[in-house]
Amino acid sequence: MESHIETILWNQNQIASRVTELAAQISADLLDSPPAAFVGVATGAFLFLADLVRQINLPITVDFIRVESYGCGTESSGKPRISSDLKLDVCGKHVILVEDIVDSGRTLECVIEHMKLKGASCVSVCTFLDKPSRRKIHLQLVGQAKFYSGFQCPDYFVVGYGMDFAESYRHLPYVGVLKPHFYK
Repeated sequence: MESHIETILWNQNQIASRVTELAAQISADLLDSPPAAFVGVATGAFLFLADLVRQINLPITVDFIRVESYGCGTESSGKPRISSDLKLDVCGKHVILVEDIVDSGRTLECVIEHMKLKGASCVSVCTFLDKPSRRKIHLQLVGQAKFYSGFQCPDYFVVGYGMDFAESYRHLPYVGVLKPHFYK
């Protein structure tokens, strides 16, 4: 599969180092807070979420929500919908939404609004990759929330470390730019 990758943007060691830094920052911010609920946006965030929460040495809960907006394409449909909801009750809790990548912001906007409707007192975001150049939505966090970002991503179609194209490449231990002829 490495022959499908044009270039590697972040290798396994760079990823591990940055996740450790994010976990330390989040842990410090949550030190005097009630237990937080980490909510992974499936499926892309599963590796990042696992690596992140294993380094949080505080009482937390973990759950997943599934939001569909890409299908098998390379761009969001612009109309995200929740296809699998949480099992945990987040009413009155500080929710940390864990995302693989934030680009347009539409999916995240949908999930933040959903957490508000479920009664979350605070909704922070921790995204592995952030693509502010593609942002279409000004994200409104809830309560005393923070926006944590692993890396700022250039405007390439990236795969690996949980991110996919047509459900492939998620297992790669790095983040790379997929060669265009594999997705066009």
